[in-house]
Amino acid sequence: MRARLLTLAAATIVGLGFLAPATASTGGTADGELHPNVAMIAFYDAGGRFRCSATLVSPTVLLTAAHCTDGTLGKTLVTFDSVVAEAPPSPLPVAGDVTAGYTSTELAAAGYLSGTANTHPDYSDFTDINNWNDVGVIVLDEPVEGITPAPLADLGAADAIKQPRKTLFTAVGYGTEVRQAPTGPQKPTPQSYPLIRRYVEMPGQKITHQIIQTNGNDKDIFGTGGTCFGDSGGSLWLDGKVVGVTSYGYTANCRYIDGYQRVDIPVVAEWLAGFGL
Repeated sequence: MRARLLTLAAATIVGLGFLAPATASTGGTADGELHPNVAMIAFYDAGGRFRCSATLVSPTVLLTAAHCTDGTLGKTLVTFDSVVAEAPPSPLPVAGDVTAGYTSTELAAAGYLSGTANTHPDYSDFTDINNWNDVGVIVLDEPVEGITPAPLADLGAADAIKQPRKTLFTAVGYGTEVRQAPTGPQKPTPQSYPLIRRYVEMPGQKITHQIIQTNGNDKDIFGTGGTCFGDSGGSLWLDGKVVGVTSYGYTANCRYIDGYQRVDIPVVAEWLAGFGL
């Protein structure tokens, strides 16, 4: 699921991955090198080429969303550049065989890292909110040097939050910037460029045993924005540790509630342990 719309509990949920090059966040701030362990990833599946965000959690493993790994063909491209492109054209290479996806050889030749996508075996593809499990990992072909991996939150960290609305979370990713376009309808809409890493701060809205929801409206007096298309798989931070990954939003213009898959829960932590985490 990359740019798929689906209905759940009478609400429209929009997955925050999307087809490249139709690609930073609603509001927020350019990240620079504040979160150097957050990467942009790109990959092919049967529907074409897509991109998401991911976070280095060990020298060889990146944490992302399951809908950014499920059905991947070939290798996944990885870059930790905070600015990928400020304007078109996209610098991302095209696979020699788009039906087979990227190869590690062609990604290395283009100056990118490569890895293999893995999806949580109990990922429900957004059909069961009680068993969401929207988490995946990219296992790199070679260890990353010079970048400190992000620490994962302790098991049950989010359960200790008794007042979500008084808690500020930070989300980091390479999602679509929402603003008025130079031409066409003069209303805030997701834009294709720039392709840069950003961070936003958001007050919590609700916490369940699988999901953390936040108020992602950039007009919120306690927050600075929210996540949007392309932020999928990016990290949600609490007290300096990763507690979730960007999973979904409720509106197509990224102006409402954002949802994050918790990674501080047993069903996720036990799977991640198999990758040495």
